[in-house]
Amino acid sequence: MVGTTDQDQPLKPTVFKDRPRVAILGSKGRLGAALTHLWRPVAEILPYCREKLDISRLQDVEKLVTRIPCEFVINCTGLTNVDNCENDPKEAFLLNASSPALMARICSARGIHFIHFSTDYVFDGKHPKLLTEEDPAQPISHYGSSKLEGEMEVLRAGQTALRVSWVFGPDKPSFVDQILQRALTEDQIEAVADKTSCPTYTHDLAEWMKIFLSNEIKGNLFHLCNSGACSWREYGQHAIDCALEYGMPLKARRVLPLKMDEVRAFKAKRPCHTAMSTGKFAALWGQPLRSWKDAVREYVRIFKAHQELEVR
Repeated sequence: MVGTTDQDQPLKPTVFKDRPRVAILGSKGRLGAALTHLWRPVAEILPYCREKLDISRLQDVEKLVTRIPCEFVINCTGLTNVDNCENDPKEAFLLNASSPALMARICSARGIHFIHFSTDYVFDGKHPKLLTEEDPAQPISHYGSSKLEGEMEVLRAGQTALRVSWVFGPDKPSFVDQILQRALTEDQIEAVADKTSCPTYTHDLAEWMKIFLSNEIKGNLFHLCNSGACSWREYGQHAIDCALEYGMPLKARRVLPLKMDEVRAFKAKRPCHTAMSTGKFAALWGQPLRSWKDAVREYVRIFKAHQELEVR
């Protein structure tokens, strides 16, 4: 049985005097779905999925955001496939820059707090250290460039931008799910060992973000991810180690190292080292953010429980 630490314990819930009205754009994605169901006890949620809002149609964006009856708009939309952005930069800048810029300006004019998600890919990846919000952003792909332009426009409008990385959670399969599913059926698996970043657990993110609902914190850029850096190989190996300790019948027990330039599926350049420091937000939160290892351990427990339910 995996041992528990203080950081395994659930975070204390934030208490609100009133139930704020929160519009979540992109409510069926990994981030949006987590916020939609985890915030229902503390907020009135107005979910907008792709079927309700096509962010490539700016006239539709303007019409909707102008009329949403809320105090907060959380933008979980965008084009996140790095290679698709490289193949279609016009679409990337429309979805990742022009659309959120318009949303932010309208929200500012209406007195609504707009919160937008950006990425660690705004960095060039040449510096193997924990990067702060003050470190220069120098993207090396159209994905990174479009996300950087989007966050700059959001900040220019006096709104909030949150950089996240390697997001995982139960609402939509991610890297952890892929590793565990493969380990259940394959004898050998590989993962990139020369790229480092910080995993972000959607359940932790949803809890941390409640601080924006209860405080007048606006117009800032924050790095928001679980603490500690790892490579994809280390990330996957830890998930497998936890699964084995929980008794999952895995075939593969070791993740073999792979170099990033050996991955033929990668068309666009990926930055090598983009692990972000969360010190700025941790000072606001009042304590260090939970480690990625503890977050992955909790998620593997959830994954195992879901697997057992499917077998029944």
